[in-house]
Amino acid sequence: MVYILAVAAALANALTSVLQRMGVEDAPSSDTLRLSLMAHALKRGVWLLGFALMIASFLMQAVALHLGRLSEVQPILTTELLFLVLILGVWFRFHVGWREWSGALAAAGGLAGFLVFASPSGGGQTPSTISWLEVGLPCAGVVVLAVVLALRGPRWWRAAMFGSAAAVSFAFTAALTKVVTDYISKDWVSMFGHWQTYGLAVTGLLAVFLTQNAYHAGPIAASQSTLVLIDPLASILIGIGLFGDNLRTGGAWGPLEAISLLVLFSGAVTLCQSPMVSGVKGEDGEDHELLSLRSRSKRLADHISPEVMGQLPNG
Repeated sequence: MVYILAVAAALANALTSVLQRMGVEDAPSSDTLRLSLMAHALKRGVWLLGFALMIASFLMQAVALHLGRLSEVQPILTTELLFLVLILGVWFRFHVGWREWSGALAAAGGLAGFLVFASPSGGGQTPSTISWLEVGLPCAGVVVLAVVLALRGPRWWRAAMFGSAAAVSFAFTAALTKVVTDYISKDWVSMFGHWQTYGLAVTGLLAVFLTQNAYHAGPIAASQSTLVLIDPLASILIGIGLFGDNLRTGGAWGPLEAISLLVLFSGAVTLCQSPMVSGVKGEDGEDHELLSLRSRSKRLADHISPEVMGQLPNG
């Protein structure tokens, strides 16, 4: 059940990344790190549809985290890239070539290898206040540093840095989600008496805001690669530090896990660099692949009932 929920969340994330990128890509460049970016997004029906899928993904991920381990659930979310290829290839009729197939097989094989070799166990430790500080402060430092670095440099660099900040924020949010779902399972009213509930709201909103800035800042290849790859790495470290997750690292298991992660990340980077995923830049800097995606988005609207579309803002 844990794996099924995590994979379903990854599928929802893939749809979210396409729809929300379409919703913020044409926002003015001056909207970076401003609430006006969110105001622009909220006026776009396609972005709102993506947001609804994001909520569905969060709920499925929350249940998966309650039932499983942080270091077990988060790496599975890298399958988002596989679904992204499937969506763009099947729904939007983009060409799927050797790069996409090799990247997909490498990412899936690397993920399967890591889960088999690492065999995550434990994870039942209750984090102390000191543990939260020891893990939370470094995470906050990484987020702040990444945002500062995102304010300068070429578009791909800014997208990657915002993506990195969002990935760490999502990883810490996942840790808070795991704790809050434990409170809910015992007595849902009790969750309001714990700071983790309010921390979850703050870090969750921050992660969403930083993600929109990553989509807006530059190529989806840069934002997706950092979002998808850094999140599981950060989650593994957070799971070990907070919940006492154990990975089987003795003997040959450690090197095999490292090789599996290398294969997984190599496959994911290959997918992110695919013209189908990243978009093809012309001399005028226009993102032709995403323009094509936008023009074909009517295919999505045709499959949504008129009643639903009528409730979404125009644009």
